[in-house]
Amino acid sequence: MNVFSFGGKKMKDTLCKALVCQDHIRLYMVRSTDLVQEARDRFDLYPCACAALGRVLSVGSLMGSMLKDEKEMLTISINGHGPIGSLIVDAYHDGSVRGFCSNPHVDTELKGSGKLDVGAVVGKEGTLTVTKDLSMQENFSGTVELVSGEIGEDFAYYFTKSEQTPTAVSVGVLVDPSGNVVSAGALILQVLPDATDTDISICEHVLEGLKPMSTLMKEYDDSCLEQLAKDMFEDAHVLSVQEVSFSCPCSKERMERALSTLHEKDLKAMIEEDHGAKVTCNFCNERYEFTEQELQSILDKRHEKNV
Repeated sequence: MNVFSFGGKKMKDTLCKALVCQDHIRLYMVRSTDLVQEARDRFDLYPCACAALGRVLSVGSLMGSMLKDEKEMLTISINGHGPIGSLIVDAYHDGSVRGFCSNPHVDTELKGSGKLDVGAVVGKEGTLTVTKDLSMQENFSGTVELVSGEIGEDFAYYFTKSEQTPTAVSVGVLVDPSGNVVSAGALILQVLPDATDTDISICEHVLEGLKPMSTLMKEYDDSCLEQLAKDMFEDAHVLSVQEVSFSCPCSKERMERALSTLHEKDLKAMIEEDHGAKVTCNFCNERYEFTEQELQSILDKRHEKNV
């Protein structure tokens, strides 16, 4: 799997898994500032699009890390019929993610407080769907109606309704006036079957006093999520900390295979009329160029197979 970075900048996003409240509550946290910035750079995301897609990428990273096998992956699809269109994110077992939105240049909407109005651009007259490829005969898919289009509430409702797991979700992306990502992150708290009323009360108390995730990620910008977990819950039992990134498995070889599935007349048109082809990956906006000779080679290989 290719991991991309801009300007040689080293990714330092991390994901932390822990058990809290006497191991009765699962805690997942991710600092996703760099991977959201990479999405912003790749797609030239305007502020509201950056905040919306960044929130889905952040939660998606946590959900991907919940998968049990490295061969598994999941796809999140959100369409609230707002001006941003659809948001699509793929998430993998190692917490890496990739994704895009239909309209990266959606107009900026602001709330009365001056904050970005993500719900207004996403809309709430639609659905959130999670499809899990668990390397089985059939994929698992769950769909819920959107609650607000603000992303965090919508995922909390998804977990409770579709996966029957009481869950709290906090997610935030802070974008500066120039459109760059100052901080981004997400948190998921899940109640395990043996949790007591006291455990739940403790979590509610922590959540009530919790600062916005974008603020917390600024304060813990050294990626010390272990310390954040322990500051939130005294008995935090950290299970693992891992690096995560914006990552896409596309390659020129994969694009070549995709071109080989086209009708022969279309390939000939690319050779004779366009004198080559440029193919762009929807998920990462990476562009691959094919010369006339390379396209002819694809045709020749097809003919050889048919002989």
